[in-house]
Amino acid sequence: MADPSNSPLWTSEEAEKASGGQALGTWAINGVSIDTRSLQPGDLFVALKDVRDGHDFVANAFAAGAEAALVSRDVLGGHPGLMVGDVLEGLEKMGLAARARNSGVISAITGSVGKTSVKEMLARIYRAVGKAHWSDKSFNNHWGVPLTLARMPRETERAIFEIGMNTPGEIAPRSKMVRPHISMITRVAPAHLQGMGSVDAVADEKGQIFAGLEPGGTAILPEKDYFFARLKRHAETLQPTADVLTYGGARGPASATPVTYETDGVTSRIAIDVMGDLVVVKLDAVGEHWAANAALAILAAVVAGVPPHQAAEALSGYAPPAGRGVAETLKLPKGGEAMLVDDAYNANPESMRAAIEGFARRPGRKIIALGEMKELGEGSAAMHANLASAIIAAKVSAAVLSGGEMKHLADALTVRDQSMRVVHVTGPIEAADQVKSWLEPGDAILIKGSNASGMAKVGTALRQMSESAASSQKASGA
Repeated sequence: MADPSNSPLWTSEEAEKASGGQALGTWAINGVSIDTRSLQPGDLFVALKDVRDGHDFVANAFAAGAEAALVSRDVLGGHPGLMVGDVLEGLEKMGLAARARNSGVISAITGSVGKTSVKEMLARIYRAVGKAHWSDKSFNNHWGVPLTLARMPRETERAIFEIGMNTPGEIAPRSKMVRPHISMITRVAPAHLQGMGSVDAVADEKGQIFAGLEPGGTAILPEKDYFFARLKRHAETLQPTADVLTYGGARGPASATPVTYETDGVTSRIAIDVMGDLVVVKLDAVGEHWAANAALAILAAVVAGVPPHQAAEALSGYAPPAGRGVAETLKLPKGGEAMLVDDAYNANPESMRAAIEGFARRPGRKIIALGEMKELGEGSAAMHANLASAIIAAKVSAAVLSGGEMKHLADALTVRDQSMRVVHVTGPIEAADQVKSWLEPGDAILIKGSNASGMAKVGTALRQMSESAASSQKASGA
């Protein structure tokens, strides 16, 4: 995503030169899209082959107002376009050209937890102080990174790119495409172990974020992380001229350290020491992990030339995006309200614990609905069962656990806490029904799980219940 600018994003002549393809017709576009459902009039539609072949949707794209299409075979039907040998390769070349023509400060972020949240925080700060560009949603993979680059206006002053991975060898080439001036890592945690093999391998892969770091750039590391020394070696080896900054504080004074954290169960007030300046941030989010996220975002913004107090002011009022810990009010069928904390976008053991610990600070009786964590490999059973301590410490009253791997956690909780209501179900629809039967006025409900566990369906079901309750109450004059 980017703030609008006056000049076209790409002309047909520029796109032809960048991609090495052949422009059909003369055109100028203001955006780049891979999805006809979100395409805006005047966009270039990129016919990527992923789950489905984008060439099958070119006609739909033009019907939706596309100005031109990037294709590898002629399905243009007489419309303007750009013909290339391979669509993804053409997009990558356009991305590289967009990076080459830009003179702004480029940032890149990776990590097992929090990278999308910190990316959104930085985007918020960057937007407040100038022409900004940032990754949409979690566009951080083999097509998401070049797409975000190709969308970057030449006038961009500051940009933040998210870079992710599932298997070894994915981060370095994306970092080299982005060529950031600032590279940062949130935390390393057990995630994608099925593809990576070990947490050590995850750390080594995350350390490749420094492979494309520009000479004289800045590496920002999580000082409290178990793999801090290992990550620092990667930074110093891959870019010897980089400045290495830290956030979090553990072994000594970090470049950015949360000093105090306060919450009323709905919002958080965080004081942060940023290289000697004390700033205060207020967030519409709860949990001490948000303090570390805020410290990293403000530190990166300061490195990008934003004064610390201005960065803190711009960040204040931040609320997580949908599915990442945002709190909502639910109307209940029999009257009264409950709080929904929807963190269902994704999960690994560390993000689960952080979400549960933050949820413990919420007011009211606490109910959790957790879906299984995917791609954890051979240690999956133990990693699920080991969540029991965090749940018990959070004084959870009732837990519905969804999916096969969650049976291990259900068994652990049943043994360790006889007072907690624990129900194991096979899927999110059953989980939603169970939560509905439990909810009472004043309750708080946390939803979390790996994307593939489908726990977002629980949130959808609860919102539908709330909307129905609100309509009924309005009709009855309540």
